[in-house]
Amino acid sequence: MVQATEAAAFGTALRRLQGAQKTAKGVSLYSRYLNRPLGRVFAAAAYRAGLSPNQVTLLSAGCSFAGVVGVALVRPSWVLGAAVWAALFVGFALDSADGQLARLRGGGSPAGEWLDHVVDCAKITGLHSAVLISFYRFAEPPHAGWLLLPLGFQLVAVLIFFGGLLTDKLRPRPDPRAAAPPPDAAPPSTLRAVALLPVDHGVFCAVFLLLGAPGLFRAGYAALFVCYALFLAAFAVKWFRELSAPPPG
Repeated sequence: MVQATEAAAFGTALRRLQGAQKTAKGVSLYSRYLNRPLGRVFAAAAYRAGLSPNQVTLLSAGCSFAGVVGVALVRPSWVLGAAVWAALFVGFALDSADGQLARLRGGGSPAGEWLDHVVDCAKITGLHSAVLISFYRFAEPPHAGWLLLPLGFQLVAVLIFFGGLLTDKLRPRPDPRAAAPPPDAAPPSTLRAVALLPVDHGVFCAVFLLLGAPGLFRAGYAALFVCYALFLAAFAVKWFRELSAPPPG
């Protein structure tokens, strides 16, 4: 009877979460169809367990940084790659769950948002730092210039993270006294969702599955760096234009 009651409560929480999702606009297919749905399941489970959004954020950090430590300190292998990917995969899903749990509980807090962004920034810098350490300790790349790749990737990834976050904070808001615009009934673009896959954190995490083959890992890591650099250039132009436009009336 208790198990049935708990299962019913879990189902109720899950249904409430499904009705309180953020827009899918500007979200890659990975996040739309894999990370967010898994995050919903984790959020419902956390809700039933009585966890707070900040506790879920710390669980996410623990999983992600377990992967970071593994990359930095353990000799690369296929087993390590699978373990690192699993830790990062779960950590990313929990990163989605904390915000969903906050909405289920009636809204988040400035402190919770601060903690979430700090953990995200630390995760980005930590992962690329760990790759640099791994290259230096274990990989023996064919040229010392490969050691510059994680530094460049870290810079580009942090700029995308910080630029997007700052643009969202500085973007002009419509005058609350003005009439609300009609809702946009157009569905999110599938083409855009596919195009965003190379810069989705979940796709980046998957490259660690190649740790057992150092050459393949370097190639995959370098290819993602090129994608991130191209997207940074495109995003920077878009964000600057948005912030340069006159505020809505």
